[in-house]
Amino acid sequence: MKLLSLTTLPATLMSSLALMTSLALLSASPAPARAAEQTFITIGTGAVTGVYYVAGGAICRLVNQGRKEHSIRCSVESTNGSIANIDGLRAEDITFGISQSDWQSHAYKGSAQFGTKGPFSDLRAVFSLYPEVMTLVVRKDANIHTLADLKGKRVNIGNAGSGARATVDIMLAAAGINPRSDFSVADEFTASEQSQALCDGKVDAIFFMVGHPSGTIKEATTACDSELVSIDNPGIEKLVKDNPFYSWSTIPGGMYRGSDKDVKTFGVRATLLTTAKTPDPVVYQLVKSVFDNFEDFKRMHPSFEALKKEDLINAARTAPLHPGAQKYYREAGLMK
Repeated sequence: MKLLSLTTLPATLMSSLALMTSLALLSASPAPARAAEQTFITIGTGAVTGVYYVAGGAICRLVNQGRKEHSIRCSVESTNGSIANIDGLRAEDITFGISQSDWQSHAYKGSAQFGTKGPFSDLRAVFSLYPEVMTLVVRKDANIHTLADLKGKRVNIGNAGSGARATVDIMLAAAGINPRSDFSVADEFTASEQSQALCDGKVDAIFFMVGHPSGTIKEATTACDSELVSIDNPGIEKLVKDNPFYSWSTIPGGMYRGSDKDVKTFGVRATLLTTAKTPDPVVYQLVKSVFDNFEDFKRMHPSFEALKKEDLINAARTAPLHPGAQKYYREAGLMK
């Protein structure tokens, strides 16, 4: 019997044989490696015009630079600030949150604003950031030179739900001032609205808890005739003395137009928080991203320029350090 060579087979049969061969080879080949699974994290910050938002963005930028290696992708969420961020951590709506050190303490202990919710025992510290100080800016034509001069004036005390507003409430109570009865108007403009409100004549004074130099304070002191006023009286002296998360601070004269002399005030530190439920490797990689690129981080905002690694680990911390952060600090020789 005559054997057929492959060259004598019909073209359609040749095509079928080629297709079957290709499929067989594909099925025999190993499957392509699966892409590394991405981990998404969110940092709760503050108003988009504030330093919290800048700080969160700086951290995310450094984390995202290495996402090909660690597969962690970081994003920033604008919020109402400290208390909203702590509430977001408790509800597991965000992975990390920036908060004032006084509200970190109150949340962990279940005091003050968090008294009804009880202690947030799962709250964990990651690192501290820059100092934030209570800043009082007034219109020069309002004749306000001390806290007592605020009585009878129109004052912005901040938006409800923000850490700054809650600290203003505590500060005014310590100074013996009731905003509801002592101010002619107690307004609640947000951080992004209050400078404009001051210069438009809607209020005579604004309070702002912020790191300096601040773009918002610069706006308020250049757009209209305004000045900074010292926050210092016996009630505030006692408040700072009785609470270790507060400390005295000075805003240097000449930093802002209209305020040539040093201004005495008190403040806290901004702190980065998470919860015990956040996996150790995620916290470790976030800390590593910032501390391995610390000089780059410091250049991302004037408030960061004077930061030292040791202060970020030790300053103004009430909640326990997250184990993932501890691991990095020990490896880097920053703590025992």
